[in-house]
Amino acid sequence: MKVEGQCHCGAIAYEAEVEPGGIVICNCADCQMQSGSVFRMNIPASAQSFRLLKGAPKQYLKVSARGTKRIHAFCGNCGGPIYSSAAENPQAYSLRVGALKQRYELGSPARQIWTKRRFPWLPHFDGTEEFEEQP
Repeated sequence: MKVEGQCHCGAIAYEAEVEPGGIVICNCADCQMQSGSVFRMNIPASAQSFRLLKGAPKQYLKVSARGTKRIHAFCGNCGGPIYSSAAENPQAYSLRVGALKQRYELGSPARQIWTKRRFPWLPHFDGTEEFEEQP
């Protein structure tokens, strides 16, 4: 399915191909902090299908406790999140679901990761795989 996304102010626009039903919820502490919420929702898109149409996102290099390096891209003007990807030679982009125009057409989450960091009052979703950490 083709999706179109943009930051809140519209300075950055992009498109990609995603698989509906491929949403991943991440409950890790980094995603909570970076989203300013209790979790972050992403959907993968292949690097071949991702295309920036307008603007150039600002990038933040995040290094995990395991040493994994990921780029987090966002609008330098409004701060709107765009994607994350491997720091070098990305094969896929984790698109931020809330920035996609077609977000309501993507279906239910397929899995939740870092559930050991999930707030205890958040519900479990029927049919969603759960992993205590990153699988």
